[in-house]
Amino acid sequence: MSSEAVRSAGQSPQASQDWAGFARSLVGAAALLGLSIIVFVALLDPYGLRAAPGRPPGPIMDANQRLSYPQITRGGAFDAAVFGTSTARLLDPAALDAAFGVRFANLAMNAATPDEQIRLAALFLAHRSIRAILFGLDDTWCAADPPARTANAFPDWLYAEGVPWGGLRQMNLRSVTVAAQVGLAQLGLARPRIRQDGYAVFTPPEDRYDLARAQAHIRANAADRTTTADPEDAPMPALVRLDQLLGTIPAGTLTLLVFTPIHVAAQGAAGTAAGGREATCKRRVAGIGAAHGATVVDFRIASPLTSRDANYWDALHYRLPVAAQIVADLKAAVVTGVDDPAGMYRVLAHP
Repeated sequence: MSSEAVRSAGQSPQASQDWAGFARSLVGAAALLGLSIIVFVALLDPYGLRAAPGRPPGPIMDANQRLSYPQITRGGAFDAAVFGTSTARLLDPAALDAAFGVRFANLAMNAATPDEQIRLAALFLAHRSIRAILFGLDDTWCAADPPARTANAFPDWLYAEGVPWGGLRQMNLRSVTVAAQVGLAQLGLARPRIRQDGYAVFTPPEDRYDLARAQAHIRANAADRTTTADPEDAPMPALVRLDQLLGTIPAGTLTLLVFTPIHVAAQGAAGTAAGGREATCKRRVAGIGAAHGATVVDFRIASPLTSRDANYWDALHYRLPVAAQIVADLKAAVVTGVDDPAGMYRVLAHP
C-alpha cells in the first residue's frame, strides 16, 4: 500500500509499521510460550514416556488409569501384574508379593473392557520377563458382544510401541496440569494420586462404612443387572482373545484366572438364563486355564463371603478386609489345588 493510500485510509506509515512489529512480537511470544510448554511437559514427563524397566516413572498424578498405567507397564522392577476391573483393584501388590514371592503391579482399571485389559497386558508382556500374571474376570468376558471401549477415552497412542510422536500427542491442558502436579510432588508439596505399583484404594474410608446404605446399594445394583442373558451356546469372543494371549506367556509362569467375588444378589441364579450363561463361561475358562497350566479360582459363587452384606459397599465392590482374605485364599488355592473347605471359592483348574 502506498504512503498516500495509507494516509487516505487514516493511518500513517509509522502506525502501520508499529502494528506489523506488534504482530511479529505477538506471534514470536506465542511460539516461545508454546515451545516452553512443550519442553516443560517433556521434562516432567507426566505419562512416563521415558519409563523403562531400568528407569521407572515419576510420581503418578493423573487418576485416569488409562493414561497412567502405560508408564507402569514400561517402568519399574515388576515381574507380575494384575489385570481386571474395579473388582480386582483392591488386591494390594504388597500382599501379593508376600504371598507369591514376585513383584506385582496392580493394573486393574475401573470398568475396563476385555479389549482394554488385553491391550494393557500385551504392553506389559512386551517390556519384561514375567513370573506371574493374574486376570480378574467378570461377566464382560462372557458376553457375546463385549464392548470394545468404555465411555472413558482410550489413548491408543500411549499403548503403541515406541509411543510415536508421544511428546506432541500429550500436549493439552490436562497434561500441562498433570505435569505441574508432578513437579509439586517431586518437591514434596503434593501426594501421588496412584502408587507407583498401580495400587490405590478407590472405596470410601472404612470408618465411613454404613451397612444400611450398603444394603440399599446392593439391592439397587443387583436390580440394574437383571438383564436378558445371552444364550448359553452364544460365542464368547473375549475368551478366544484371552486364550491367545495366554499362549504367549512363557511356560512356568504362575497364571491365575480369578472370577472375582461379587455379591450373590448380582450373580446369575441357578436355573436362570444368566446362571446358565455364567456356568458355561466358567467351564470354558476352566478349559482355557487347563490348556495353559493356569490355576482357575471361582469366588463368584454363593458363599459366606458373597452372601454377607457387610462385606460389600455395593453389589460389586467388596471391602478392604475382603481383599486381604482373597490374597490369602489365592495362595491356598495355588498350594493345595482344591476347593476351600469353608466354601469361599472353588478351584476349576490347577496345573
